[in-house]
Amino acid sequence: MVRVSLRNPDRVEQVEGPLTVGELLDRLDLNPTTVLVIHDAGLVTADHELHADAEVEIRPVISGGAGGPRCAVCRGAAVIEEPRHRAAWCPAHFVDHVQNQVRKAIDHPQASRARERMFSYADRLLVAVSGGKDSLALWDILLELGYRVDGLYIGLGIGGYSRRSQRICEDFAAARGARLHVVDLGEAYGYTTPSGASSTTRSACGVCGLSKRYVFNKVAVDHGYDAVVTGHNLDDEAATLLGNLLRWHDDFLARQRPVLPASGTNQVRKCKPLYRLSEREMAAYCVVRGIDYVVEECPLVDGNTGQEHKEMLNALERTAPGAKAQFLFGFLDRHDRFAEEARDDGTPIGACDRCGMPTSGETCAFCRQRERILTALPVLAGAGAAPTAARAPAAGTAPTAAAAAAAGTDQSSG
Repeated sequence: MVRVSLRNPDRVEQVEGPLTVGELLDRLDLNPTTVLVIHDAGLVTADHELHADAEVEIRPVISGGAGGPRCAVCRGAAVIEEPRHRAAWCPAHFVDHVQNQVRKAIDHPQASRARERMFSYADRLLVAVSGGKDSLALWDILLELGYRVDGLYIGLGIGGYSRRSQRICEDFAAARGARLHVVDLGEAYGYTTPSGASSTTRSACGVCGLSKRYVFNKVAVDHGYDAVVTGHNLDDEAATLLGNLLRWHDDFLARQRPVLPASGTNQVRKCKPLYRLSEREMAAYCVVRGIDYVVEECPLVDGNTGQEHKEMLNALERTAPGAKAQFLFGFLDRHDRFAEEARDDGTPIGACDRCGMPTSGETCAFCRQRERILTALPVLAGAGAAPTAARAPAAGTAPTAAAAAAAGTDQSSG
């Protein structure tokens, strides 16, 4: 029997063999455009033969492909193919393909002014890393391309999931001699994502998203970075676009683009260099490059409508390869039509009266959220007013924002 380990949710299936990978996916009723099959520590395609006692792993959002392909560049044996590109690649040329797509995104971002790049080699970049495939792959790519880029990990307090994620980020940075900032949300601001969600009417994803965006910008401002780069990929952006269109969120549509320029004091621009690459491609890049990452999803993501939108788009992509890219890129090519009202908005961006970070009102959304949480959590409210002593940073990491808070330099503690 072929032993199959499936991820998210983790389970093991026994399938009678021998058989090909394509036959295995058919028997398990899996969409081949959303999974990747790994056998003997390597990627395999649909025609690969699995002997009767083979052991394989199937990871979500990536695919082993079909049909015995050859590399589009060297004609060697391919390990992955992308139907939307009508191409397949060997490991080395697949890495080139991914890095070239990132280079194209940096040099010619859609929905931007002509000849405007995301950033230059003179810029200092801060990549937000979570321990997942996209952000770690992005950090690896930018380092390989020669950019000056450091990492930022935010500990969200989600039990073992957060501890594993932080360890993976620290190991990644140490292996490359790269700098990693670590901010523990509980130590620096007095609450975690689970406790913040339980004490307010906001969802865990809502509390998490606002907190991360704030810390990304604050650390970038405090340490003099020119841009924050995030691992939002093609699937993420297409799913967000679908959700915004279904609800006709005009403001969100106007702001959805690969580069968000700084619009006020104490704000840095935000860039998404992976918007041309799918989740499938990013997971495969990590496997080919030997990058360890957290495979499981965040345990708090259940019920997130973004996942449902991804499933809808994946079903469409299965019968119409390239549909997601056409959907997103077509919108970005027409972005000016949605951005006209945003240009005329005229809302001034000033400094928060509590933390100094940018806001369109007197007090920023993060400080208002934090006040509500700490009011509802009296035990943590005391910790928020006088943060506990920060942990010593791990070897090879930069001082945490918690350390700054403990030293009395973090004005965001209000």
